Amino acid sequence: MRSSYLEKDVVLLLKDITGAVEPQSTKEREKLIQAGKHYSEMLPIEYVPTDRYMEAYQEALEIFAASNADAIGCLAEKVIGKRGKGVVLVSLARAGIPIGILLKRYIRYRYQIDVPHYSVSIIRGKGIDGNAMKYLLARFRPEQLLFVDGWIGKGAILNELRKDMEEYQGVSSEIAVAADPANVTKLCGTHEDILIPSSCLNCTVSGLISRTFLRNDIIGKEDFHGAAYYEELESSDLSYDFIHAIESHFTKEPKERKAVRSGTGMEEVRKIAKVFGISDINFIKPGIGEATRVLLRRVPWKILINEVYMDSRELRHLRRLAEEKNVPVEAYPLKHYKCCGIIKKIADA
Repeated sequence: MRSSYLEKDVVLLLKDITGAVEPQSTKEREKLIQAGKHYSEMLPIEYVPTDRYMEAYQEALEIFAASNADAIGCLAEKVIGKRGKGVVLVSLARAGIPIGILLKRYIRYRYQIDVPHYSVSIIRGKGIDGNAMKYLLARFRPEQLLFVDGWIGKGAILNELRKDMEEYQGVSSEIAVAADPANVTKLCGTHEDILIPSSCLNCTVSGLISRTFLRNDIIGKEDFHGAAYYEELESSDLSYDFIHAIESHFTKEPKERKAVRSGTGMEEVRKIAKVFGISDINFIKPGIGEATRVLLRRVPWKILINEVYMDSRELRHLRRLAEEKNVPVEAYPLKHYKCCGIIKKIADA
């Protein structure tokens, strides 16, 4: 699979489907998704964000770079302490890839070990790429594999992994993430809802690859799940700018940001669903990263912000994007998260 990442940073176990699938607009995809078509059977049109939004992204990167570096450092210490030096990082495409690269680079910086790093596709409702798993298990022991993602919103992918890994004896469903505000894994850099700035952009901070794709007219039985390469956006690629910005804050004594809470994010999401009369919890996307992505690539209904953070610099990019898209922002007493995005029902769109 072609990408703008170096192979020494990550090997993508994906089929290149560039040019084979016509990308669709956000509204067109949203209508199809809500009519029952699976999101993995379509590709989005990806665009270069506005100058105003890029200013907000750069500001978010400046605000969160040090806390991201600390989270990566704390996570790396937990990974090496628990899994040892023979660990193989398997990041979940595509949000997990930049975090996997940073984790690999921090481990090299701190421990002088060059651990292998691959990326595979996992799709909510369809599972992990079985051919990619065969590839990995032909080369490594099951206990060496460690899944990596960017953050945990409410835990849907973790639940998918737990179900899928029942088929792979010895492979742990444990997932390593930079941030886990949902409070469902110990293998995280922090439980605080920090922004992973790569969540603010799409392919232009993810090696210029699309979200992963699975449709049987394009992906054969022996193929890896697919992804497209957005060559036309090469002049706007910030993938390594992001990596280097976080890497510049690496320290051998990372500060752990404590955030001890009772209960899980999923419990809070169910409460939000009840308060706002939302029947499908997949319409609720909690956390800074998830709320940002709702504004970027879904049709948003509203953004909820914890009252404490309503005027925070940390959420300035979010308020700016909501303003650009005329999406209402509402104060709400969130417990695990600083904000939450809610997708609009298509009947209301």
